[in-house]
Amino acid sequence: MTSEPEQQIGVGTQDAFQRLWTPHRMAYIQGENKPTGPGADDGCPFCSIPAKSDEDGLVVRRGEHVYAVLNLYPYNGGHLMTVPYRHVADYTDLTVPETAELAELTKQAMTALRTASGAHGFNIGMNQGSVAGAGIAAHLHQHIVPRWGGDTNFMPVVGHTRVLPQLLADTRKMLAESWPTPA
Repeated sequence: MTSEPEQQIGVGTQDAFQRLWTPHRMAYIQGENKPTGPGADDGCPFCSIPAKSDEDGLVVRRGEHVYAVLNLYPYNGGHLMTVPYRHVADYTDLTVPETAELAELTKQAMTALRTASGAHGFNIGMNQGSVAGAGIAAHLHQHIVPRWGGDTNFMPVVGHTRVLPQLLADTRKMLAESWPTPA
């Protein structure tokens, strides 16, 4: 079924493209939830999240040294991050127990995402420093982004838009219920 392009006065030259507006992304672009400085007391969201309830903070799992949280501005549905409680910027500054738990929660996150959503693969990594792309460079965090065959289509590649099929609160609940019980 085809339709005539809708006239969009004031948005540029009519080009026959339909537009999917994502105004919620503007909050991130404009710096919402970003720290004002490098210290833990400079509004670091990763330092404030643990004080919230799991539901309000989008926390999926809490460990002794590290927690797993949904990304508020996800690259894909189910995009999680593992974050040390301690405000530390560099991976080499983690303690041995922090490093071990970061790795273990990452493995558990992969298992939960496979169980809950049938993820086919993952992009896992961290950006060290703002020049490397870290949005919040002062507090280390590792991304766990689930991937599915065919999920890279015209929306993110051409449209620079992500289509997320589920509300973050519903994704958090689903993953928390699918999280594996440690042996």
